[in-house]
Amino acid sequence: MKSYLRLAAGASLLAALPALAQPLNPFITFTPFHANGLYQAGERYGWTVRAPMGMSTQDPLAYDYVIRENNQTVIKSGTLDLSSGSATIEGVLDHPAMVYVRLTPNRSGMTTAPAPATPGAGRGPSPADLDKLTVGAAVDPLDFKPSVPRPADFDAFWAGKLAALAAVPIDPQLTPLAAPKPGIDFFKVRLDSVGSHVQGYLATPSGGGKHPALILYQYAGVYALDPRTATDRAAEGWLAFNVDSHDQDPASAEGAPRNYAMVGASDRETSYFLDMYLRDTRAIDYIRSRPDWDGKTIVVMGTSMGGQQSFATAGLNPQYVTQLIVNVPAGFDVNGEKAGRRPGYPNWPSDDAAIMQAGQYFDPVNFASKIRAKSVVAFGLIDTTSPPAGVFTAFDQIPAPKEAIPMVESDHNHITPQKQEAYLARQQAVLAEIRKTGDFTPNADWMK
Repeated sequence: MKSYLRLAAGASLLAALPALAQPLNPFITFTPFHANGLYQAGERYGWTVRAPMGMSTQDPLAYDYVIRENNQTVIKSGTLDLSSGSATIEGVLDHPAMVYVRLTPNRSGMTTAPAPATPGAGRGPSPADLDKLTVGAAVDPLDFKPSVPRPADFDAFWAGKLAALAAVPIDPQLTPLAAPKPGIDFFKVRLDSVGSHVQGYLATPSGGGKHPALILYQYAGVYALDPRTATDRAAEGWLAFNVDSHDQDPASAEGAPRNYAMVGASDRETSYFLDMYLRDTRAIDYIRSRPDWDGKTIVVMGTSMGGQQSFATAGLNPQYVTQLIVNVPAGFDVNGEKAGRRPGYPNWPSDDAAIMQAGQYFDPVNFASKIRAKSVVAFGLIDTTSPPAGVFTAFDQIPAPKEAIPMVESDHNHITPQKQEAYLARQQAVLAEIRKTGDFTPNADWMK
């Protein structure tokens, strides 16, 4: 019988705090029945909702709420009256699903709070604050299944593409740059790939020696890379390669089309993600060719679309990628609406059959079963950019040792950066352990 009791071990006390009664805004708090937001099928899920003391007469104490399964199908709605100080939102599901709840103020029938005791106290929330009243939970998250079957020719398709990549010489071109801190050798890098080039920043400790490799993939957008992303890791002892998602100078914010996710999206042969994923693998090829690589360790890491690329790269290179560390990874479950789940980025139109078909070849869910790297996967239970149903679906397919970090009150990382403590603490601990020992042990009891 499954039991869900705590967040991933290894997180600091600070990192565990979001699981407690923390405000989603300064005006009301939500305390989940289970601190980690995870429940068994058939078990009552929910929250105790409390209004603080001293709210003004203009603060709403009545809220309409809607509960959606997988942020798609409405399964319950109602109104909360917080005039007594607290109320509950709850429900039961008998199958795997994410639960997503949104509250909005009901001013027409609201009960008002007493006037504040001190001047200026209890000033009401802004409309923007009220729009952020969302909470989430997971029911039987280890039993999610892919929305559509993995294409029968998925492996053959990618084997052909990797063979074409292997036929292209890497031809590394390195431009030395001034390092922003001492003890680091720093370069701008350009590598040949199939029909495009890998570009990025490489940093390595000065003085020779062999080092574990850390390859960093980038979140969505078209922007210049921060040199410190590589140099800070090199200062810790890594051979660090920060790979641009696009074939453009890493110092430039121009070069790739802004709508790149839609470029060629209706055909697997022309999808923008085809060349992107091949460039990501070419970065692995290059690291393996360097004399300062330790010959053992290759960690891939990224946030959002960087997590998407990390999943694909680990699945395409299971014999080389030893660890996978990702936060709010994107791109999962592109056919999710067929299973009653709302997909997120890259936000391809679900009514376009050609795009949905081609998208299967770039969906990280379909790479996950090939991953042999030890993995840490963090995600927000209220994330609509990288919906957790899709992330759980991919996580469930990984056959290697793995650990999840469900961030109970977190949306996407740029929306709720203050709710990322559990991931940031665990990431640093894992990287430190790998640098020290060459490996780490995923917390197999993360769901208890």
